Amino acid sequence: MRFAVLGSGSQGNGTLIASNDTYVLVDCGFSLKETERRLARLGVSPQQLSAVVVTHEHADHVHGVGLLSRRYNLPVYMSRGTHRGLRKPVELAGFVACGDVLQVGALSITVVSVAHDALEPTQYVFSDGARRFGVLTDLGSYCGRVMDSYQGLDALMIEANHCRDRLARGHYPMFLKQRVGGSLGHLNNHQAASLVAELGWQNLQHLVLAHLSSKNNLPELARQCFVDTLGCDADWLQLADQDSGLDWRHIA
Repeated sequence: MRFAVLGSGSQGNGTLIASNDTYVLVDCGFSLKETERRLARLGVSPQQLSAVVVTHEHADHVHGVGLLSRRYNLPVYMSRGTHRGLRKPVELAGFVACGDVLQVGALSITVVSVAHDALEPTQYVFSDGARRFGVLTDLGSYCGRVMDSYQGLDALMIEANHCRDRLARGHYPMFLKQRVGGSLGHLNNHQAASLVAELGWQNLQHLVLAHLSSKNNLPELARQCFVDTLGCDADWLQLADQDSGLDWRHIA
């Protein structure tokens, strides 16, 4: 199994997971042309995609889903709540709900509900039968269900959205600061690092920090928080950014 990131941040998100000839895209927050360009950078054509799974209805995650699916006749899966929240309808292959296990080719995809300010947000854990990779972004807090679902991973991509101090001192209006930093918003650096510490990280082959805010965080702040919390090597941590995403990472 391997994974790559088309881009991660408030301007667009997309994560690609592959096993053998199965390619699943998590979210598509870019225009069709930009999605095609970013896939090509990873050596993948849209025709190779097996399915698109969507986490929630916010534009930075769904902007290109409809066009991509119609242009290339791709099956799309999302929760019923996410489907209700779409501004433009998307034809679905099926609905998913927390606890479901969706089989797409060589990949089994476990659906996990999370706390975020969307109608029925979900995240996903992927398995090829031997290894497990978790995608965990866009949540403001976590519970026992999340902890149980993300145990025993071989690789994890987790949100480290903002630095608490930079958000507090920043120029966002108060309502937006409360939204971002609230229990239905986004994980800050300390929350994300603490979550990983609770899960246990020593057996992870890859730990990727994602969805960093361009206004309320800095890569060096996120890295240092994880280093201080976990005691890991700073060079071992990986960051998925908005422009270049992250190139292919193999899970052995």
